[in-house]
Amino acid sequence: MKFNSLKLRVLVWFGGVVALILILFSLSFRYFLNQSINSNIETKLYHEAIENLAHYLRNDKNSDERKNESVQIIILKDGITVKQSSEFDLKNINKFLKSNKSFYIFENDNDESINALLILTKDNYKVLIYQKDIDNRIENFEDTLFILNSILLIILIYTASRLIDKILLPIKKITKSARDISINNFSKTISEQKEDDEIKELVDSFNNMVKRLKDGVENLDRFNSDVSHELKTPLTVIKGEIEITLRKLREPQEYQKSMQTIYREANQMQKIVEDLLLLTRYSKDNIKDSFRVCSLDSNLLAVVDKFSSKLKEKEIALHLEQIEPISINANESLISSIFSNLIDNAIKYTPNGKNIYISLFKKKEIYFEIRDEGIGISEDSLSKITDRFYRVDESRNRSVKGFGLGLSIVKNGAELHNAKMKIESDENRGTRVGVVFESIS
Repeated sequence: MKFNSLKLRVLVWFGGVVALILILFSLSFRYFLNQSINSNIETKLYHEAIENLAHYLRNDKNSDERKNESVQIIILKDGITVKQSSEFDLKNINKFLKSNKSFYIFENDNDESINALLILTKDNYKVLIYQKDIDNRIENFEDTLFILNSILLIILIYTASRLIDKILLPIKKITKSARDISINNFSKTISEQKEDDEIKELVDSFNNMVKRLKDGVENLDRFNSDVSHELKTPLTVIKGEIEITLRKLREPQEYQKSMQTIYREANQMQKIVEDLLLLTRYSKDNIKDSFRVCSLDSNLLAVVDKFSSKLKEKEIALHLEQIEPISINANESLISSIFSNLIDNAIKYTPNGKNIYISLFKKKEIYFEIRDEGIGISEDSLSKITDRFYRVDESRNRSVKGFGLGLSIVKNGAELHNAKMKIESDENRGTRVGVVFESIS
């Protein structure tokens, strides 16, 4: 057993506490047992004193025939001895008579025997009952109790050690499994516990953590693959344009066309990087620090105004069905990105001449809804539509440009604001997206 192990520390503390409890119990038990024995002796001597005084007052000749031969008696009247046992050998009785106490337990200096003295005062009589060599059952009890306490302490520590081993078994399994986990191995989990206790919570938390790590690594691998693919295309185009342009001298118009192509592809790369930064800039831990009082309606109208040219270009009618003045504590840039990406998606996937409907209102909660008459989303794609870089089958919409990050940004921004996002869609009929914010009022 390691000296600094949790088990040893628990056993040391447990052993110390149990030993202290046993010591306190023994001392208390000894005290109360001693009081009980002394009380019994005092009661016995008191009755014998009463009986002897009564015999003396009746002038009973048989009063010397005591049942307890170890008891010695003196009867005083007005301080003068009127009766005394022949074997009465207690010295210095005056010091006892001067004291206010009526009962004494003391030890004989010569043979360390335990003696008792009771002084009964009645009228002008004093009866001194002296008993020698009292059976010392307390001393016998102390020896027995010390042995029993030692045995009990050993048994309790042994039992505690076995119980601790049983309690720590799942923790040892967790430790072993944690050692075996690597970036390429997330197969180690711990079997569920039968008892519904803290250990079960720990095991469940560990298994859930392993699952989250596995999902996170899978998402990271997919993310890296998608990023590599998305950035590879514009980089390939840029590299190709540069190679072709540098093969020979060309006309200024050709150079200008190549530069326009490079500029366009560079803008796409910049947009991908900006979107990725927006996805990773904030977390649940730091988002609250960026919250300010934000006017949702003003923010929404400002975003709508930015898309006026795109709406005119596609002859799409944007209907603001219900816009209420609403303010909440939020990150204004993320709120703008939520509105912007949802409106941008609606315009992209809505055919020319169709309609888009927007609402912002408050009931118990704050609701933002956008509904379009676009191409819609298939049922199979709805569960994946918010994944990063996921795009619905491009063969259906080759002319629509994008990177598949818009709805990921919307979902991330909604979650950081404790908002709920819901997407409903019918193919070739349109899509409805709702974001529900918690009301602070």
